[in-house]
Amino acid sequence: MEMVEKAIEFAAKAHEGQYRKASDLPYIVHPYAVAMMLLKEGCRKEVVAAALLHDTVEDTAVTNEEIKAEFGSNVARIVEACTEPPKNVRWEERKQHTIERLKTAEEEICMLICADKLHNLKTIHEELRKSGESVWNAFSRGKEKQEWYYRKIAETIALHHSFPLLEQLQSEIKQVFGVIRT
Repeated sequence: MEMVEKAIEFAAKAHEGQYRKASDLPYIVHPYAVAMMLLKEGCRKEVVAAALLHDTVEDTAVTNEEIKAEFGSNVARIVEACTEPPKNVRWEERKQHTIERLKTAEEEICMLICADKLHNLKTIHEELRKSGESVWNAFSRGKEKQEWYYRKIAETIALHHSFPLLEQLQSEIKQVFGVIRT
């Protein structure tokens, strides 16, 4: 079976019964959307497979060792680079960990994290249109902390990389949170 198809099946099984925050959509919609963004950008199949698997270690019982056994060390390395520390670590520390990792990450990892955040923000934007500001109640940290995180992700990636997904993320940030006036 082709790697991407295998990753779709693996991720769908791992995320079975999970749903997106602030939505009634099955969780698998998210990794699939992230993978399709990266496929459209011409990323290698290993990166697309890693996109499909990027939340399995963080949000399911799947281990990085299982990812390595099923998909190889390169896919496992990419998934690991996109995985936050466990949920028992404070939200701020988990987010800072991702920001720090981006400072030295290769472009493909930055693209995957960017696509992940872009899809998350597009989902939030859609829910804002439907439900208004109450969407922020679905998150452990409110709008201000979310804004800090998304802006920091975009700023950090922009230090070393430039690609269309980053421009889209920057645009989505402006639409959801507004333009910063100095």
